[in-house]
Amino acid sequence: MSGEVLSAIARAPGAHLAVVDDHRSLSYAALDEAVRAEARWLQDHAVERCGMLADNGVGWVVADLALLRAGVLNVPLPAWFTPAQIAHAVRDACVESLLTDEPERMPEGFRPVATAPRSRLTLFRRPCDVAPSPTPSQAIKVTYTSGSTGAAKGVCLTRQALERVARSVARSVALATPPGVTRHLCTMPLSTLLENVAGVYAPLMLGARSIIPSARATGVGEGDVRAERFLDTISRHSPHSLILAPEMLRLMIEATRCGWTPPAELRFVAVGGATVAPAMLEHAHALGIPAYEGYGLSECASVVCLNTPAAFRPGSVGKPLPHARVRLDEHGQILVGGAVMSGYLGEPASSDQEIATGDLGHIDDDGYVYVRGRMKNMFITSMGRNVSPEWVESALLRDGRIRQAVVFGEARPYAVALVHPASASAGSVPVEQAIAAANADLPQYARIRRWALLPVPLRSGDALLTANGRPRRAAIAERYGALIDALYADVLAS
Repeated sequence: MSGEVLSAIARAPGAHLAVVDDHRSLSYAALDEAVRAEARWLQDHAVERCGMLADNGVGWVVADLALLRAGVLNVPLPAWFTPAQIAHAVRDACVESLLTDEPERMPEGFRPVATAPRSRLTLFRRPCDVAPSPTPSQAIKVTYTSGSTGAAKGVCLTRQALERVARSVARSVALATPPGVTRHLCTMPLSTLLENVAGVYAPLMLGARSIIPSARATGVGEGDVRAERFLDTISRHSPHSLILAPEMLRLMIEATRCGWTPPAELRFVAVGGATVAPAMLEHAHALGIPAYEGYGLSECASVVCLNTPAAFRPGSVGKPLPHARVRLDEHGQILVGGAVMSGYLGEPASSDQEIATGDLGHIDDDGYVYVRGRMKNMFITSMGRNVSPEWVESALLRDGRIRQAVVFGEARPYAVALVHPASASAGSVPVEQAIAAANADLPQYARIRRWALLPVPLRSGDALLTANGRPRRAAIAERYGALIDALYADVLAS
C-alpha cells in the first residue's frame, strides 16, 4: 500500500538519517529498504490483524511503517495498559498476531513464531476463534482511547486521515519555525497517536530526523517522569522540536529555574493532552523554552489546532490546522471535520464527515479556538447552575501557584476544590491567593467556596489520572470522598 509517508521516505536524500535510537540508526535509503523487506515478511507470515507492544525505538517505526505498507490492520498497545486492558484490546480487535519486545507481557494463548528481520521484534500468534469485529472499510490503524471511565474504545483510522494530519502539522511547523525543524526528539510513547503522527510521520514527510530513545533512556514511564534522565536526554540530543505533556513542561521549567539550560537549538515545543496553565507557557517563554499549546483527539486522527511562533494567542489552543474545519453547535460544543475516524471498532461504520468532540469552547474573531471543558463533566449545583469543572480548574491553575486542581459540586450548593500546590514548602498562603485571584474572575455560582490540600500529587500510576494527565474524576471522588464531604460539613449538618 502506497501513501504520502512511504513516498516521502523513498524520495528523500538516501544518505540523510531518518530514525535514530539508543542502539542503531537508519538513513532514508536504509529505512525504505527495511520497511519493504519487513512488509514482505509480514505478508509471508499471513499477518492480518497485528498488535504492537514495544518500547520506543527504530524497531517500532520499522514495524509500524511495514504494517502500513502491507495493508495490515495495526493495533498499537500502550505500555501503560494493564494485563486486563491488553486482553480487552486483543479480544476486541480480534488480533491474531503481536509484535513485541516484551514477551513476558503476552496475553494468554499467544505463542512465539519468529523474529522479524528488520524491526527485530518477536512475532507471537494465536488462533482467533471468533469472527473479527466489524472494521470500517480502509481502516489501517486502531488506536485505543485513554478515557477517564469504562473500557478503552478502539478508534478506527484510515491512512488518508493520518497522513492528512501529519502533512498539516509538518507544513505548519516548518513555516512557523524558520529555518525549520530537522531534528525531532520523541519523548512520548509511540503508541500515543500524537507522537506517532506528529513525531514520526510529520518529520519523515519533511525529510527530517526522528530521534527515538527508549523509555528507560528518557525516564518517561507509565505514571511519572524521571527528571534527571528526561533532561539529560534533551541535553544530549539537542532537538529542534519536542512534544510534551504539561507535567513534562513543568519539569523543564523548574529545572531551568534551578540552573539547567534548554538546548539553544530548540525551536518548537508542542504541549497538550491536558489543561495547560497560561502562566506555565508564560514562564516557559521567559526562560527560553518555545512552548505552544495545541488540541486534538484520537477521533480526529490527533492534532486539530495548534499555536505556533507565527500564530500564538495565550489561553487558546491555537488556530485550526489547514486540514481541519472547526465550528460550534448551538450548545457551544466543538465540532471538527477534515480528518476524522471511520468509526469505533465493533460499531457500525460512521458516514459522518464531522465529529462532535464533547468539548465545550468558543472561537474568537481571529479564528483562535478556546476549550472550556468536557460536556460530560459538567455538573449542576443544587441551585440549578451548570458548571464546567475544567473552566474553574483552568482559572485555579492560571498563575502557576497551584500545580493540580480538581473541582466538584454536583447537586451541592457550591463548588469545592482539591488542590496540590506548586511548592509544598510554601504553605497554604499561595494557594489561598491563587483561589482568591481565580474567584475574582469567576461568576458567583462557579467560585470555590472551600478547598482542601491533596495529601500527595495525583498520578496516572495510582489510576487517578489518565495517561495524558486528565483527572479520573470518579476515581478521585471515591478515593477522597471523605475529604470532599468534609468541605460540605456545615451543609450536611443542617
